[in-house]
Amino acid sequence: MSGSGFAAAEPLRAEFAELESEMADPSVHADVSRARRIGRRYAELTPIIKALAEHEVLAADVQAARELAAEDASFAEELPALEERLTAVTERVTRLLVPTDPNDLSDLIMEIKSGEGGEESALFAADLLRMYTRYAEGRGWKVTELDAQPTDLGGWKSVTVAIKAPATGETMPYGALKFEGGVHRVQRIPVTESQGRVHTSAAGVLVMPDVEPDEVELNEADLRIDVFRASGPGGQGVNTTDSAVRITHLPSGIVVSCQNERSQLQNREQAMRMLRSRLVAAAEEEAARTASDARRSQVRTVDRSERIRTYNFPENRIADHRIGFKAHNLDAVLDGDLQPVLDALAEADLEARLQAGADA
Repeated sequence: MSGSGFAAAEPLRAEFAELESEMADPSVHADVSRARRIGRRYAELTPIIKALAEHEVLAADVQAARELAAEDASFAEELPALEERLTAVTERVTRLLVPTDPNDLSDLIMEIKSGEGGEESALFAADLLRMYTRYAEGRGWKVTELDAQPTDLGGWKSVTVAIKAPATGETMPYGALKFEGGVHRVQRIPVTESQGRVHTSAAGVLVMPDVEPDEVELNEADLRIDVFRASGPGGQGVNTTDSAVRITHLPSGIVVSCQNERSQLQNREQAMRMLRSRLVAAAEEEAARTASDARRSQVRTVDRSERIRTYNFPENRIADHRIGFKAHNLDAVLDGDLQPVLDALAEADLEARLQAGADA
């Protein structure tokens, strides 16, 4: 155990020093994918290393104050405040050292699909997309539509987007939004309702890390690639060639398609991007399915059929059923003010992981 009192600290310090050395090597930056991975890990470790350094300084100050308190009353007066600060930093370091999801520092791919409720569900899917887009734009993140199936009234049967941060930071799209996967239920009077009755419908959200090409090994022999003519809006010429691409991953049965880009090559690249994310998400689901009860009891669910949240328009209320979160500011949430519920979900997940570590 190091002088900081945290057994996990020394390996992280060594890793951080190695990352600093690599980042100073010009050859590393010639490999964009490698440089991005190193940058993500460096960003992940930076707050931990800073907190450890702060803890060491405070621990030394507390020790010195204790030794001198008997001789000098001024040190005795300082001691309670120093000990209080040390306790707070110790708790912060303990929380930072809890193992995290390695994908937390990734960009993300999000798929939103209409469910029960017909056209009203498709309109709600559009509301969800707007909510996540507003939230992302507020963080300075870029939202790019990868594939979409619109409806006549302006909703979405299905829409897939990529959300990307301009630079690696302590909070990245996947880490922020990973708990949004599941069934979202809405209660409101649909625009198609002539009697003024409140209806209940739902849309499903799938959140996946946007992984680098070299992070997922794909065998071309495992892929069936079909091309077809794109349909729907897309500008002049979109429907005149077989530019849309559908890729089937034969071992898993996962199917992805993309028709938003102008060229077949661009659509193929985007479809492969979506496939890699789907495969990572499927692997994580399988790992979680066979994990311990403690892992399964965490906030994040692997069951995308689970109803996770209700949006009640008549009461202007949002309720997250996993953690008992409720707020009467639905209008603000749908306008992108998601941070309070995201913070509550992240805190509940952290507490579950802390408890799991204590029980291990």
